[in-house]
Amino acid sequence: MPRTLRQISQDCRESWARSEQLTLPSAVPARPPAEGGLRVAFLIYRGNPTCGGQGVYTRHLTRELVALGHSVEVFAGQPWPELDEGVGLTPVPGLDLYRNPDPFRIPHPREFRDRADWAEFAIMCAAGFGEPYAFSKRIAEVLRTRLGDFDVVHDNQCLGSGMLDVLADGWPLLTTLHHPITVDREIKLAHDTSAWQRFTTKRWFGFLTMQTKVAKQLPAIVTVSRSSRRDIAAQMGVDPQKMTVVPVGVDHEVFRPFDDVAEVPGRLMVTTSSDVPMKGLVPLLEAVAKLRTEREVELVVIGKPKAGGRVDQALDRLSLRDAVRCVSGISDAELARLYGEAQVAVVPSLYEGFSLPAIEAMACGRAVVATTGGALPEVVGDDGTTALLVAPDDPEALAAGIAALLDDPERRAVLGAAARERVMHRFTWQVTAIGTAACYQAMLAGQALPGAEEPLC
Repeated sequence: MPRTLRQISQDCRESWARSEQLTLPSAVPARPPAEGGLRVAFLIYRGNPTCGGQGVYTRHLTRELVALGHSVEVFAGQPWPELDEGVGLTPVPGLDLYRNPDPFRIPHPREFRDRADWAEFAIMCAAGFGEPYAFSKRIAEVLRTRLGDFDVVHDNQCLGSGMLDVLADGWPLLTTLHHPITVDREIKLAHDTSAWQRFTTKRWFGFLTMQTKVAKQLPAIVTVSRSSRRDIAAQMGVDPQKMTVVPVGVDHEVFRPFDDVAEVPGRLMVTTSSDVPMKGLVPLLEAVAKLRTEREVELVVIGKPKAGGRVDQALDRLSLRDAVRCVSGISDAELARLYGEAQVAVVPSLYEGFSLPAIEAMACGRAVVATTGGALPEVVGDDGTTALLVAPDDPEALAAGIAALLDDPERRAVLGAAARERVMHRFTWQVTAIGTAACYQAMLAGQALPGAEEPLC
């Protein structure tokens, strides 16, 4: 039922009171660069360390850049990122309109500080997502007061129109574009079941028009897979000669096999950062329902499905409440040990530009069943060698792949060992930092990004 005016008024008062109690994190100075190191301004408009991969990317990449001798200051919006010692932080606060427990809130008039705030709120009122635009305008103003303090600016997928102002001010700018969000929009539209849902989806993803326009004008873009590079060129019209690939990594000292952790028979595990169709959790639940007609299985979901959403409804429709356990708010160390208890890790996504959950499971020595969506074959490796690959959005194929591994402990062990070896050779954060720093150096030398001249494949 729609909320009454009295309920809306009460919600607003509670939200305003909550805002008055919040305090900004203190600014943290960055460790100075070692001899030959660069001074990097690293931008992240939404630093959430537990939802989506951008906060994870920011934390681990900046730590390893500092370890290489560079000085890194992170300019971040809410939710605030988790950063390691030596990495600087400058808060760039927005209205935080989607915070818990009061998302889509109405701020108090005193919370509005500038035109970027008013624009962010107006876009939300029009059913859009205004954080990238608003953050880009704020950070352009902030950096204008810091001219000369940095050698390079690195934007982590904001792509707001204010980034063109950053360029106009003369900053050398590298942008990370993990994958084209156009894919997220098309998958969401394909799963919408009413004209109203399709309308609101198009409104929410309205920021893509801005991001596509900005991306075409950026001088240097790093992405995380050949698949993403190909899709960014095709769907956003970006010149591939301006893009290179630097894969992301995993903390292999945290995500590793544990001698004191035993597999739980029939235990499956999936990590999903958001309750959206693209993550493929509903097809996996349908596969689990099929498997339960044949054997005892349980599924641990790392994530929190939306109450009343597609996943929540599927749990009831498939009578899986007793077979699925959802876990959230745990540390990386706890997550790694949970992987150790799973006999099979599943990556059921319909599309991925990379996949942190895949390489985390592989680093833990788990046998993985993944789909062929997006970059997943590129990440997990050859079918039958380092993982099993199945078609996306196919519950029957997922069930067959999972069953094959549950029935064959020797094959699980072989795949798990090969998976960890693949990660150790290709996907560590040190390797990511070295590749990223090479991009900085090439930009400052006026050269093409390493690998940017390679053909799309």
